[in-house]
Amino acid sequence: MKDSKNNILNLIVIALGVLVVILGFVYFTQNWGKTEDTINMEKAVKDLDKLYSKINVKELTPKQDTNFSSSGNYSVLPDISEYPFVVNPTTDNYLTIYSSPEKAGYDYESWLIDVANKFNSSKIEIDGVPVSVGVRSISSGLAADFIISKKYTPDVFAPSNELWGNLLEENGIKTTLAEKRIAGNVAGVVLSKNKSAELEKKYKTVDLHAIINGVLNNEISIAYTDPYSSSSGLNLVLSVLSTFDSENPVSDNAISQFRKFQQNIPFTAYNTMQMKEATQAGSLDGFLLEYQTYINSPELQSNYVFVPFGVRHDQPVYEIGELTPVKKEITKKLVEFCKSEESQKLATEKGFNRLEDYTFNDNFSNKKIIAKAQEIWKEEKTGSSDLTAVFVADMSGSMEGSPLLKLKASLNQAINFIGSDADIGFVTFSDTVNIAVPIAKFDSKQKSYFSNAVKNLRASGGTAMFDAIAVAERMLVQAQEKNPNTRLMLFVLTDGESNRGHKYEDIEEITKGLKIPIYTIGYNADIDILKQVSNINEAATMNAETDNIIYRLQSLFNSQM
Repeated sequence: MKDSKNNILNLIVIALGVLVVILGFVYFTQNWGKTEDTINMEKAVKDLDKLYSKINVKELTPKQDTNFSSSGNYSVLPDISEYPFVVNPTTDNYLTIYSSPEKAGYDYESWLIDVANKFNSSKIEIDGVPVSVGVRSISSGLAADFIISKKYTPDVFAPSNELWGNLLEENGIKTTLAEKRIAGNVAGVVLSKNKSAELEKKYKTVDLHAIINGVLNNEISIAYTDPYSSSSGLNLVLSVLSTFDSENPVSDNAISQFRKFQQNIPFTAYNTMQMKEATQAGSLDGFLLEYQTYINSPELQSNYVFVPFGVRHDQPVYEIGELTPVKKEITKKLVEFCKSEESQKLATEKGFNRLEDYTFNDNFSNKKIIAKAQEIWKEEKTGSSDLTAVFVADMSGSMEGSPLLKLKASLNQAINFIGSDADIGFVTFSDTVNIAVPIAKFDSKQKSYFSNAVKNLRASGGTAMFDAIAVAERMLVQAQEKNPNTRLMLFVLTDGESNRGHKYEDIEEITKGLKIPIYTIGYNADIDILKQVSNINEAATMNAETDNIIYRLQSLFNSQM
């Protein structure tokens, strides 16, 4: 009997030992063959599920807006008053100039401001009549939008490069090239020195071709800005297409290769700052910049190399429409003033007139190709991926009044900017979180659900922002499980004052593991906490109090959706 009991005990001990070995083997081998990103993602999903189980979530029944109608042609261009004169005209007869910011901004970007002020103080007269100039600092893409829409038209347009002048002509705007160059500049990719060395070792040189191959082969990660608004972004898209087919940059073969290239672009940046921050955080190897900025940034020169590409950014000057003889003469005299020895010396001091040996063979003089390249980018910007996004709207008591009205206006216009091929959901929050509209294809029915949910937003209660973010992230994760080929995005519209539920620390690592970019839009907001949320995965933050939020959202959706 005793031997029998001992045998049973031995068998139990052996069985337990085998079980421990099996469990240990499973534990230590469960991540074999998985990348670090996959492991982090799986952990993030598990942690998200645990966090979600503690959140009070209501699933509402969507209802259609019976008065809903989509208006895709709604004009959202900002008022010109948001771009005041940075150089005020000093006479009754003056020239209005829209200038790109790199020469009409602050510090080393103030060259044209300095020159124009000197021009005005020189008391120039034409036929005995005093004349002057007024300068507004407006990005080349937005200035082109103003001119093409005919909402606001300057006398003179001074963009970064000639692509915009060609684009104006393609859109039926009469332009006269008064001067090809008033200050030399070059666009380029700022690439980390380590990645530059790797490309040089493999491709024997570091130029745009090597960078394109590096992207195609998933060896480097770069981002660029929206080619509808950014001179460098437009230049890059044209240059990449031209690399694939120099004879016909918009051929089927060029488009097919561009689609592959775009598949490995992590995101289209909202602005240069977003790209710079992502690069410094280590998630990008490079981004677009003009040489003038690079040469004025010692920290960039220490860690990055500048690889020029595309047409030169030599700051051309265009007359718009039919100018009077007096305004033509003012333009002529201003150009002469800009090209004077004194003005050019100042331009060189501020970082212009460098890389003078750089040339680019293709000038993209075919105006139809420029407009077509923008269309190709819009169609292919997500590569072969689909897109799924969730909007999260704050309806807490602190949003009462103007903030909630602005938020509703933003979302109502957002409907017009999002393509029907995207999958969209809508979450609202105060003390609790509501799934107001589950994720579905953004067809007319889904848009009507979305519109009705926005219309019925009412402000009350506390602010459970991080609970709402977690709920939206779980919706996105579940959508990606059904469609692994979709790209995920999250938009949070709030005042940022979270005082209910979970905290930032509870969602930070989860969000980082999920790699879902969170774009935040602040309404009378705590912008610092919103920047912190957006910076987790290199998204952008917008301030509804200082930005023209409708236009900014349109630009953002145009670049991302």
